[in-house]
Amino acid sequence: MQISTHTLQVPTRGKGLYEITDAVARWVHESGILRGLLTVFVQHTSASLIVQENADPDVVHDLNAFFSRLAPEDDRLYRHTIEGKDDMPAHIRAALTLTQLSVPVEHGRMILGTWQGIYLFEHRQAPHRRLIALQLIGE
Repeated sequence: MQISTHTLQVPTRGKGLYEITDAVARWVHESGILRGLLTVFVQHTSASLIVQENADPDVVHDLNAFFSRLAPEDDRLYRHTIEGKDDMPAHIRAALTLTQLSVPVEHGRMILGTWQGIYLFEHRQAPHRRLIALQLIGE
């Protein structure tokens, strides 16, 4: 049994979905572990992770629009406003999605569906450098 760990840095340009599938897949391949379980964990409370369709860009657009309606950036709705009007909605969006994903690995490759991609979901307006911990356990 082997354990390999890496931190992926993802620069964002502000709110939106950023596909990280290729970067994660490269690291999995470079790890040399052929079979196991990959954990992907975002180390922030105002960003999250999702597995979503990566073929049609309209999906990304619609997800962004939906979450903007679901948790609007309106200071009148929240008590926690000291970090900006987008901060509390970012926490809500992160709470409704995931901070951790588990992905099986076989033959040195993630087992994802044909149209599935791994995305960092940035919930803040300003650019950030997000840290994503990757840990692969296997053989």
